[in-house]
Amino acid sequence: MKKLALLGAMVFALSGCGSTGSGDAAMGGGSEVDAAIAAAEAAIKKAKAAGGEWRDSAGKYLKAAKAAAAKGDTETALKKAKYAQFEGEMGEKQAMEQKNAGPWLF
Repeated sequence: MKKLALLGAMVFALSGCGSTGSGDAAMGGGSEVDAAIAAAEAAIKKAKAAGGEWRDSAGKYLKAAKAAAAKGDTETALKKAKYAQFEGEMGEKQAMEQKNAGPWLF
């Protein structure tokens, strides 16, 4: 629930930042892409802090999202950013679930 509230607040806060009327924001997709990329960066940062950053989160999907956003391909940018966010969230979840893992003897 806290994650959803944080994400909502972040999207709300960043939606005002992209309303300068230039670039992709003027076409209607820039602020949504910026918010998705920011959410993905935050999720990856949390996963990294928990020790559960997945291999392709920042190196592949987040880079691809930023490149697509720079080219103006909002659909691809959103898709890649949302997947990077998913990997960040799942990496953090995996790290938290397995932080006390160890050998299990019968």
